[in-house]
Amino acid sequence: MRICVAHETVYRYERPAKSVIQTLRLTPRSHDGQHVVRWRIDVDQDVRLSQSEDAFGNISHAFTAIGSIESLRVRVEGEVETHDNAGVLHGVIERFPVALYLRDTDLTQADAPIRDFAHRSAGTAGGGLAACHALMQAIHDRIEVSGDPKQPAVGLTQAFAAGSGVAQDASHLFIACARTLGLPSRYVSGLLWQPPTQQGSAGHAWAEAYVEGLGWVGFDPALSVCPTVQHIRVAVGLDYLGAAPVRGAHYGGEGESLEVTVDIGEKGERPQAQRQSQS
Repeated sequence: MRICVAHETVYRYERPAKSVIQTLRLTPRSHDGQHVVRWRIDVDQDVRLSQSEDAFGNISHAFTAIGSIESLRVRVEGEVETHDNAGVLHGVIERFPVALYLRDTDLTQADAPIRDFAHRSAGTAGGGLAACHALMQAIHDRIEVSGDPKQPAVGLTQAFAAGSGVAQDASHLFIACARTLGLPSRYVSGLLWQPPTQQGSAGHAWAEAYVEGLGWVGFDPALSVCPTVQHIRVAVGLDYLGAAPVRGAHYGGEGESLEVTVDIGEKGERPQAQRQSQS
């Protein structure tokens, strides 16, 4: 499948910012499940984009804009060819031993009810792949995932207690449960193409777990599927903070507002546009 993406982030300031620093993890890597045909990042300020690889092997770009900045626009355009590997990953960069991904973080710390849920969900499935599938389905049944791109994450424990959240929350819950069961797991930020009749958020998140004999396998509890040709894998980390598409800070610039627009579609079709705003 050929997926075309146009991702635009616009910051506006009621009072101009004196400087803005941004780190972008918006560039996917090629592996056996996807081939990046073309990809480009543009910033509408006079900046130098510095490309590097972070600790997890993600492609990151950083820049500093200095001056009286009333607005800042970051635009990403590209095309990715995806292949169906049934969620099994091959050809990805691995920088750390698998055991690192058993480490808890503040965003994936399981409390007693979540640990009990993890054991109950996978209790009759045995271990490994079957346990991961059972866990994915149990989370899908437990959490009603909103497809509204304007809805923020509510946090692991609140999403579990309320039974609702966003894909980020469902992914953090999978990771917390998998680590409770002794299964190394990590967070994935990416993009999702869906048919017009199933429009949801194009910005998406899922998890990967390490399964003995298979390696890393993707699990999307929001949709209860292993990643398909509709998924574009962009960045990974122990949790959202390690794989966040955009992180940064600004000096000055009171009254900041943010608007994100994502156009995504199969090559040759009219892309679906999604807009997200926040102040």
